[in-house]
Amino acid sequence: MLNLERLREPVYRIIRPLTDWLVSGRVHPNALTTMGFFVTISSAFFFHAHHVRTAGFLILLGGVFDILDGRVARLSGLGSRFGAFYDSTLDRISEIAVYFGLLSLYNDYRLDTGDVGMIYLIMLAMAGSLMISYTRARAEALGLDAEVGLMARAERVVLIGGSALFFGLNWNGFVLKAVIFILAVLTNITAIQRIVHVYRQGAGVPLPGVTPRGRPTEERTTVPAGAEASTETNTSARA
Repeated sequence: MLNLERLREPVYRIIRPLTDWLVSGRVHPNALTTMGFFVTISSAFFFHAHHVRTAGFLILLGGVFDILDGRVARLSGLGSRFGAFYDSTLDRISEIAVYFGLLSLYNDYRLDTGDVGMIYLIMLAMAGSLMISYTRARAEALGLDAEVGLMARAERVVLIGGSALFFGLNWNGFVLKAVIFILAVLTNITAIQRIVHVYRQGAGVPLPGVTPRGRPTEERTTVPAGAEASTETNTSARA
């Protein structure tokens, strides 16, 4: 299966002239994130219109913007916590839009009845994709690592975009259907992998402010003599 992490550095070297130009021009990474977002969500319309190859090209182009905004943010020093949040949020929305475009492609009275099954596969793939992102975000919020699994975002972008661009609906759309089936299975497996990975790191580790027995820690404040009772402040963390 794809493992695009090892291609990160070669890709960075290839796009370096472009990233250097963007950095020198003080192009804000949030602007690149926004442009990539609109490019990607436009693919949903082209899936709906049965222009599958165009949709695939737009998904891959949106993926290029996704690489550029992160790289420019690091090299320019313009990255921020909001920028990271903004990028992640738009990534989720654009991915949902792509799946809705695929749903529209297969939810068509002109297609054979057998294609109705693709709708359920697309919904499974979308659910698995969102769970992959959620498990990582929740783990990182707890200070844990969850960057494991077979089907991270880059792999999903390349599989959907590449199959749509290079094969379109040839052979009754067999390649695209096969990719959607693979995504429906492997995205959910990846989500499970991340749950297991986080379990191995965090099982038995108490939350901040909670004792190993699960009781909230207490901070007692000393009060002046003559006070009727001591004041207690309880701090507890909830997941």
